[in-house]
Amino acid sequence: MGGTIALLASQGHQVHLLDVTNGEPTPFGNPETRARESAESARVLGVERTLLGLKNREVVHSIENRHKMASMYRKFRPDAIFLPYPLDAHPDHVAVTRIGEDARFDAKLTNCPTIVGEPWYPKRIIYYFCTHLRMSFSPTFCIDVSATMERKMQAIRMYHSQFIVNKSSVPEMVQTMGGYFGGRLGTPYAEPFFTHEVLGLGGLDQLV
Repeated sequence: MGGTIALLASQGHQVHLLDVTNGEPTPFGNPETRARESAESARVLGVERTLLGLKNREVVHSIENRHKMASMYRKFRPDAIFLPYPLDAHPDHVAVTRIGEDARFDAKLTNCPTIVGEPWYPKRIIYYFCTHLRMSFSPTFCIDVSATMERKMQAIRMYHSQFIVNKSSVPEMVQTMGGYFGGRLGTPYAEPFFTHEVLGLGGLDQLV
């Protein structure tokens, strides 16, 4: 959802990325390289990011981790949370989504000493599609990211150790998917999203 991140930031929204893990180990790079690349990617998108610091490949849905994330919700006080789509072959992605969903509830609780900050309840959870399953997406809505697609691709290319050195096909796949969903809207590029909760529009002038 890098195109949407860049679009929201350009519209004046405060967008903050929460990295649950540092993404290491991987076959390429190291923690120092990944930290530098993630910072460069955030700079391209025009946002800031924070590392929660759970262990990559071993993320578990636990009370402790829920309360760590709930503390982040209280710190940054988001109106909307974007989480990975809950159906995925990647155990970390599935665990992060469960943690993020439950942390939304936990963040509003009072008299809970293991959660830092004043209670806060984000209004919405919206899921972005980043799954290791070979599946067709049925989005609730798509966002036109034609104006920010190049920034998204530039942000992806900042992960030189992950996608450039090994000549990964991921950037091409991402651009192809963006073009496909853009075609559903009649725009060059779009990103798909899903939500269980009802969304409202202020008027039909907001439709693409």
